[in-house]
Amino acid sequence: MNHSQYKETLVQARYVTNEVLQKNWYTKLSNISLSVIGQSEEGEEIASITLGRGSKKVLMWSQMHGNESTTTKAALDLVNFLSSKNELAKIINDNCTITLVPILNPDGAKRYTRANANNIDLNRDAKLLSQLESQALRKLFEAFGPDYCFNLHDQRTLFSAGNAKKPATISFLSPASDPERKMNPTRESAMKLIVAMNQELQKEIPGQVGRYDDGFNDNCVGDFFQMKKVPTILFEAGHYPNDYEREKTREYIFHSLIEALKVIAENRIHEFRVADYFKIPENEKRFYDILVKNPQEINPDLTPNVSVGIRFKEVLETNRVLFEPEIVDVAELNGYFGHETFDCSLKNDVEQLHSRKEILNLIVNSKN
Repeated sequence: MNHSQYKETLVQARYVTNEVLQKNWYTKLSNISLSVIGQSEEGEEIASITLGRGSKKVLMWSQMHGNESTTTKAALDLVNFLSSKNELAKIINDNCTITLVPILNPDGAKRYTRANANNIDLNRDAKLLSQLESQALRKLFEAFGPDYCFNLHDQRTLFSAGNAKKPATISFLSPASDPERKMNPTRESAMKLIVAMNQELQKEIPGQVGRYDDGFNDNCVGDFFQMKKVPTILFEAGHYPNDYEREKTREYIFHSLIEALKVIAENRIHEFRVADYFKIPENEKRFYDILVKNPQEINPDLTPNVSVGIRFKEVLETNRVLFEPEIVDVAELNGYFGHETFDCSLKNDVEQLHSRKEILNLIVNSKN
């Protein structure tokens, strides 16, 4: 599958809002049902798109957290694909009806915040339905009556796939539907779909798929829908090396969505084994964006054996997301990894740091 053929090139980088979609994408849609399902707390329209004509209903929503835009971009690419003359697109459209909410939290998307305008995490509002956005999603869920739900998110760069030096570029979860996290046909269906996607992803990003923690919380939308006996999958778009704009991760989410829809359309869920779901390594928090070893070589205030762990803070500035480094740990960080690693005992690494003044200054001014 050639992703570049379907990639929506007018919507890129990390800052994706209703305004961006209205300007660059919605006007291009033709022969696609576009509806308004509600409004945000600040009066922004929440749109949904429906494609296909099949009996199997799939509901997916993205940017429930406003600053998690990678899956939105991948979903636009998916719509472009399903609108094409590709034979697989025809099979999916003939067998599935798909309703997509590209941005559930437009106020948070505009602010580039996780929460909505009232500082409420919509993914912790499944029972109370205190926010207009939550109410809109629930009404859509009840009116559409989906057979499957895809809950589309981003995750931070700190996650590894297990304890290996592999970033969790994509992570999945079949949420629990009770505190004991019991198995049932609903969870198992979601697990089997995840296995199908993982098998394809391993061909492209071996060892870079993780399994998210399945602690139960009935305030979470995925857990709540799973309780309603609708197989629900949490998608988490994570880090791919040197891809902070998440354009490469976007591609892998695109492939994952197509594989899941293909398996649903072809009635092949039964071909996959629940046992293989548990072979996917659980996410661990093993990564820093930058890991600096032996920093005492350039900062004598630091004791030997410590390392400096730096993570980027995402800051919105003039409709663009900037990545500002900040020290989060100065400690013995054995067993941790960096997406970039510098060893101050090595001349070449120190020379590289001198070309990265902002990083260098952080290390020089750091304390134990």
